[in-house]
Amino acid sequence: MEKTDDETRVDMGRLGISSFLDTLTGEEVVDFALAAEQMGYSALWLPEAIGRDPFATATHILAKTRKIFVATGIANIYSRDATTLHALRQTIAEFAPGRFFVGLGVSHRHLVGRIRGHEYGPPLETMRSYLKAIEEARYLGIEPETAAPIILAALKPKMLELAGTHSAGAHTYIAPPEHTRRARDILGEAPWLGAGQFVLHQPDRAKGMEVARNLMKTYVGLPAYANNLRSLGFSDPDFEDGGSERLIDAIVAIGDIQLIQERIQAHFEAGADHVCLQTLRPDGQPGPHRETLERLAPKTGN
Repeated sequence: MEKTDDETRVDMGRLGISSFLDTLTGEEVVDFALAAEQMGYSALWLPEAIGRDPFATATHILAKTRKIFVATGIANIYSRDATTLHALRQTIAEFAPGRFFVGLGVSHRHLVGRIRGHEYGPPLETMRSYLKAIEEARYLGIEPETAAPIILAALKPKMLELAGTHSAGAHTYIAPPEHTRRARDILGEAPWLGAGQFVLHQPDRAKGMEVARNLMKTYVGLPAYANNLRSLGFSDPDFEDGGSERLIDAIVAIGDIQLIQERIQAHFEAGADHVCLQTLRPDGQPGPHRETLERLAPKTGN
C-alpha cells in the first residue's frame, strides 16, 4: 500500500486533546467538544477500549461542531474488518470534509484475545496486511472530496517505518520527548508526527505522584509500553508499584502550568507536529479536567 497525495497532507493544528469521554452523556460530549473548539484546541482524539465506538462518537461530534478536527485515537484494528473500516473512513470523510482522521493501532494482546475473542497476530505483519486490505476494499457509496488520512499508533522502529511509508504518519503514547526525537529521526522530515502527553496540574508533588501512579499501574503492565520504555533506558525496578519517580516524571508532566507548557514545547522541539494532551484530574477520577485545559488553551497564548 503506497501513500496517496491525500494521505501526505496532514494539518491537524498544533495542540489537541485526547480523552475518554465515556463518563459523559451524549449531550455533555458535545458540550465538551464545543468548549474545546472555543478554547482554540485544533483536534479532539477519541480513544477506543470497551466503551463507546469512536467512529460513532466522531460522527456525533462533527455534526455538532464547526471547525475542530476529530480523530480516532486510537481505533483497534481487531474491532472491525478492513472493509468496514474503509466504509467508515469514507462515510465520515464525506459528511465532514477535511475534518476527520483515522488513527489505527494493533492494541494489546489481552484486549484482543481475552476481551474480543480474536487471535492476536504479529503486530507489524498484521498492520501491514490490514492496510493492504483497506486499499483493496470495495466501496460503492459517494466518494468524499478528500480522503481521511490514516495515522498509525507506533512506538518501535519498524512500526514507525511502516507509518512513514504506508500512512500519513505516526502517533506516539506513553513516551517522553526523547522518544519523540527518535521517532522523528526514523520517520524523516515529511511524515506527520503526533505525540501524546499526560498532564496533571497539581503543585502538590506527593498528591500528583499518587494520582499518576494509579494511572500508570495499567500501562507499565502492558508489554508494548514497557518494552518501548526499556529501549529508553528504564528497567524492571522502574515498573514496580505503578512506576518509579523517574518514570512517572518522564511520562506525566506534574506541576504548575509553566512546567506543563515546557513539556509540550519539548515535544515540538523534538520534532512533533502536534501534541495531544490527556489531562488527569487532581482527584484521580476519570475524564478530562476542564480547568487545566482552559489554563493551557491556545487562546491563552500557548
